[in-house]
Amino acid sequence: MSLLTPVPPATSDATPASAGRRIDLRRWCRYAGVSAVSTSISLTVLGILVGVVGLSATWSNVIATAIGTVPSFELNRRWVWHHTGRRSLVRQVTPFVTLSFAGLVLSTLAVRAAAAATSGWPSLWHTAAVELANLSAYGALWLVQFFVLDHFLFAGRQGTTGQGDAVA
Repeated sequence: MSLLTPVPPATSDATPASAGRRIDLRRWCRYAGVSAVSTSISLTVLGILVGVVGLSATWSNVIATAIGTVPSFELNRRWVWHHTGRRSLVRQVTPFVTLSFAGLVLSTLAVRAAAAATSGWPSLWHTAAVELANLSAYGALWLVQFFVLDHFLFAGRQGTTGQGDAVA
């Protein structure tokens, strides 16, 4: 089974309420996995741009966020919420990018503050402080983004059931 193959619904004698909780737990776990992948990509790009290239923390953060948004959208859409049809620019892409870049604004403020506070520090510590600021800002928005994705962006749209499992 590939990474993007929808997980078939569990079969058991469980009540509908407990089955819903199990599906939500699996979705949370997949969402956390996607977050780990996209965060790793973003932090790697951010670290390279700040620590190796010497680009400003603000521009590095913009570039890192833009790069990390692409796999985040696709993995969330396909693997977490099992949307396999055509992407909707209005209903999915634009709101997702808007959410990501709202996080960018918050993280950029945090990164800029961390960079200013640590500008005289050795490069390794300065880079670590910038990355910690980035991670903290996005971490604060993680739960909010899950709620928005689950209840609005990918909720019961074409190609999925209301529970997020693929329709046969």
